[in-house]
Amino acid sequence: MKDAIRHLDQRFSTLQPLTKSQRPPKGWLRAVRDALGMTTAQLGRRLGVSQPRIVELEQAEVSGKVTLHSLQRAAEALGCRLVYALVPEKPLGETVQKRAELVANRQLASVQHSMSLENQTVKDKKAGANLRRQFIEELMRRPARLWDEK
Repeated sequence: MKDAIRHLDQRFSTLQPLTKSQRPPKGWLRAVRDALGMTTAQLGRRLGVSQPRIVELEQAEVSGKVTLHSLQRAAEALGCRLVYALVPEKPLGETVQKRAELVANRQLASVQHSMSLENQTVKDKKAGANLRRQFIEELMRRPARLWDEK
């Protein structure tokens, strides 16, 4: 599990600079087509569709309603390669660790509440910290449990 996260985090780190790149206002398809000096009719012929369909396709990209399949076909017709990726806002390892800490804190609060009702509170800060660390370690061993609740 940790190796998989580390491996993905390494791959994502190379993509991080792309997250700062904004899509052109009229979309990538239009930007590349215009840069190539290609008309919508010419792109339509290359894709085997009508000129109005290319206009619809470019508008669908801008509105976020284009399918990946259509985008890939258009990219190929433009001599481009569609690159599709989900790039995490922060490293996956950090996300998992923070989530484990959050869930562990909730569990610890629940346990402490139950113990206080029974007059058995953990007064030693060191013991409380050890219990929290144990919760985190257990959650990290079975990370699927991290995502059971919001």
